[in-house]
Amino acid sequence: MEVNNKLIQDIAKLSKLQFDDFSNEKMIEDFKKILAFVDKLTELDTEGIEPLIYLSDEENVLRSDEVAMSTSQEDALKNAPQKDSDYFKVPTVLKK
Repeated sequence: MEVNNKLIQDIAKLSKLQFDDFSNEKMIEDFKKILAFVDKLTELDTEGIEPLIYLSDEENVLRSDEVAMSTSQEDALKNAPQKDSDYFKVPTVLKK
């Protein structure tokens, strides 16, 4: 892949960035270094190595979701500072 001013300008336009001449040259150098580093990966022998999907072989062990009544509505309303029959009353937050 050839790294030139047009490529850097196109990438800058897509990322909504602007570079002056000095920064543009610096970006070209940096981009070449990045591509050289990535190109080094092609030297590795990856024959017979499965792709890594997860970093760990462990699976999430979750408890079963069981419906249980922990606090009755009546008990919960006993502690409410304000209530209206079956519901908690709270101060108005949004004004119409």
